[in-house]
Amino acid sequence: MNDEKLIFEKSKKGRKAVSLSGVDVERKDIEKFIPSSSLRKTPLGLPEVTEPDLVRHFVRLSQKNMCVDTNFYPLGSCTMKYNPKVNETLASLPEFCNLHPYQPTSTFQGILHILYETGKMLEEISGMDKVSLQPAAGAHGELTSMLMIRAFFEDKKEKRDKILIPDSAHGTNPASSSLAGFKVIKINSNQEGEVDLNHLYKNVDDEVACIMLTVPNTLGLFERNIPDISRIIHSKGGLVYLDGANLNALVGITRPGDFGVDIMHFNLHKTFSTPHGGGGPGSGPVGVKEKLIPYLPVPTIEKNESGYYLDYQRPKSIGKVRSFYGNIEVVVKAFCYLKILGKDGLKEVSKNAILAANYIRKKLENHYPSPYKGICMHECVLSAKNKREEKGVRALDIAKRLIDFNIHPPTIYFPLIVEEALMIEPTETESKETLDAFIDALLQIAKEIEENPSSLKEAPHFTPVSRIDEIKANRFPRVKWEKKM
Repeated sequence: MNDEKLIFEKSKKGRKAVSLSGVDVERKDIEKFIPSSSLRKTPLGLPEVTEPDLVRHFVRLSQKNMCVDTNFYPLGSCTMKYNPKVNETLASLPEFCNLHPYQPTSTFQGILHILYETGKMLEEISGMDKVSLQPAAGAHGELTSMLMIRAFFEDKKEKRDKILIPDSAHGTNPASSSLAGFKVIKINSNQEGEVDLNHLYKNVDDEVACIMLTVPNTLGLFERNIPDISRIIHSKGGLVYLDGANLNALVGITRPGDFGVDIMHFNLHKTFSTPHGGGGPGSGPVGVKEKLIPYLPVPTIEKNESGYYLDYQRPKSIGKVRSFYGNIEVVVKAFCYLKILGKDGLKEVSKNAILAANYIRKKLENHYPSPYKGICMHECVLSAKNKREEKGVRALDIAKRLIDFNIHPPTIYFPLIVEEALMIEPTETESKETLDAFIDALLQIAKEIEENPSSLKEAPHFTPVSRIDEIKANRFPRVKWEKKM
């Protein structure tokens, strides 16, 4: 039962949470500045509560939420790793927070140094030749990349309007391609869960602009034929794009630029441990090989004998894709993370992430079999198909029951090519004890499915609200409180 009333229901006329001091400027009629047609004619209808009631209400609500700081968050394909608080502290220093983007560049050389060095580190990690930190999120990085690819071929006077996307790629890839004006061609997976080279051969022609690869793919598998894929695409004059959202499995081990990638995006808010989800915002830098550098967004950050400067004089650039220079605070946190770990530390990140995912996979595969055998990378995809067929229990029911164990559910029903998918990404920041607790919870749920499958249909059992009508909630959201008469 939900025991927390709405803030409006706690409202009592005349109560206040704050007392504002008097103003020391001359009072003037607001109609002198704003047309009366644009002014509200009725009160705002804000709740009237005391400060203790206000604070306690929102603190209690916050305690009902799950987050990386309170619970294990194995959300597949999202890399919900813990963000070190030292990075938050450093990024919050007044020397950073008090900067303004309209200052002369000579007055913020320090932050330009951090941005420049972060770009250089990302270039070294990825094997790219130049990085733009401007895109504000992963999908924004995808779109920026597609716009650059379009500009590249328009500049060459080549008509290429097709993008090849494997069925194991991230779901945002088709949307980014379509938004940039391309046609999407799906490439099938083979029985091992990797790109079907025969199907790829049949679809590559002179109209293909690029292939959008997610490596490792959303099945948690590395594309072992990536050199062949790159060779096939390049033989027809196309480009190879890498969705870098799963880079947490590669850093320090291999570089996309070394196996044929021409352009890629990074997720600083995933791989480089800046807050993801409710803790955002994100950051989706884009890296390119030499031939695509002219098309990077403006401005780029450059360096000469006088210091750092912002270069807007780039005639082939796709232009600006975000105000100012990107989500700077996120970049600062990533810079700190990279400097603290160094090369050896980054390699350990990937190794431990891969180890954690395979530990979970191996412990659970007899109860939640994986449709694809063998070692996975930083995440594993299991299936509850057998539970549905034998006991009528779906992946959704299992996810809901996990909440009762104070564990955030993994991603479910994705990738689409796996029935009743459970997509689990533990990340390297979780201890073996945490992984074991997660494994034990899923084993306990498997036992419950055998003994009393109907009980899972009503999970979670210990939350303020159990199951809501999610379809109705999406179609008819209640975003306004109306007082009952």
